[in-house]
Amino acid sequence: MNDRLSNNWFMKWMEESLMPVLARIAQNVYLQSIRDAFSSFALPVILTGALFLIIANPPEGINWAPIHAWAKAVKPIAAQIMIPFQLTFGIMAMMVAFGTAYSLATRWDLDETMTGIISMLAFFITSFPATDVTKVTFGDVLNYLGGQGLFVAIIIGIITAIVVRFFNKSGLVIKMPEGVPPYVVRSFLALVPMFVMIVSAWIVEWIVWANFHITLPQLVLDLFKPLVAASNSYPAALAEIILMMLLWSLGIHGMNVVSSIAYPFWMAQLAANAEAAAKGLPLPGIVTEPFFHVFTHLGGSGTTWSLTIMFLLSASAQLRTIGRAELIPAIFNINESLIFGAPIVLNPILIIPFILAPAAVVTINYFAFAVNLVPRPLIQLPFTVPVFISGFLSSGGHWQGALLQLVNLIVTAIIYYPFFKMYEAQLLKNEKEVKDQE
Repeated sequence: MNDRLSNNWFMKWMEESLMPVLARIAQNVYLQSIRDAFSSFALPVILTGALFLIIANPPEGINWAPIHAWAKAVKPIAAQIMIPFQLTFGIMAMMVAFGTAYSLATRWDLDETMTGIISMLAFFITSFPATDVTKVTFGDVLNYLGGQGLFVAIIIGIITAIVVRFFNKSGLVIKMPEGVPPYVVRSFLALVPMFVMIVSAWIVEWIVWANFHITLPQLVLDLFKPLVAASNSYPAALAEIILMMLLWSLGIHGMNVVSSIAYPFWMAQLAANAEAAAKGLPLPGIVTEPFFHVFTHLGGSGTTWSLTIMFLLSASAQLRTIGRAELIPAIFNINESLIFGAPIVLNPILIIPFILAPAAVVTINYFAFAVNLVPRPLIQLPFTVPVFISGFLSSGGHWQGALLQLVNLIVTAIIYYPFFKMYEAQLLKNEKEVKDQE
């Protein structure tokens, strides 16, 4: 009885005190825009570049003649094959700068395209040394237009949208008379905020260069290095997954809340891995976006693939129905029908394994990557890529990635099973009582 009261008190506290705060975080317009910038603008660029990275770096650890032939064929032209990868990953931050401003402009009813362009130009200026640019090697700047410039890109994207909104609301823009073509009107409306942002970016970059002899992205990256390092730790990964699952247990999209804050750190680690792979160096990043979406959320948040199969084979008619409805979505790692249909939300029996299973998987993943039993995540994929295929591709074409996913599925099945049986027994009892009443 005491345990039940304790659980009820905890759930009530979560629902009444914590849930509103985290719901506001999830609905924060700035965090939503940052997430949209990555998923809508940076992801296509990353995926395209990743294909060339795979082509130039075949999984030679696989002892198979076609793989060796492939490696031999691409070796003489590897540098040329890597050009699209270097230039796509190398503008990741530019796309985020554009996308963050664009997404905010959409929400604030501004000119999305012009706002995005202003942000991108301002970020571009801050990434170059305040010196004779004709003597600057573009390759030296490329890193800061990519993964190492993400934090500045986000900041500039937000500031740009705020500046554009200010000038539009205050009327401090150049307005053209009626009859002028719309594209000309757009250009002149953007002229004042563009001038302000570009001049401001130029001044800030000049000040930073004069005092520190580094660019603004380099300076901010140095300041954020402790946070980036901390985000790549096991405690950080464990805390993030537990928070995700606690939020889901209350009906809040946990991944959206956590990723809106942690995404830049995950992507910085992933960019560092891609850069290291291109140079043939060991990969430094463990806690990346694929660490969660590819190797943890198998079947969806909560690692529910095994639970879906249990439901499908259940003696309970209710659980079988949910299992049949969830089977196809689970292939593509979508499990809202399971989370809300079982339900897992606010279900004291299923919440326990819903938190424990992903926590166990995160522990296995971190250990496997840390001791190099499995090649570290290298490529971000859409979260809908099915299990095993995603593990193989995200680890750079190594079979160990798919094997890690299989191990995780087995472990989560063991964790879920006793709780599933407990819940199944409860439902069977209820179903029997209903039949007896009929």
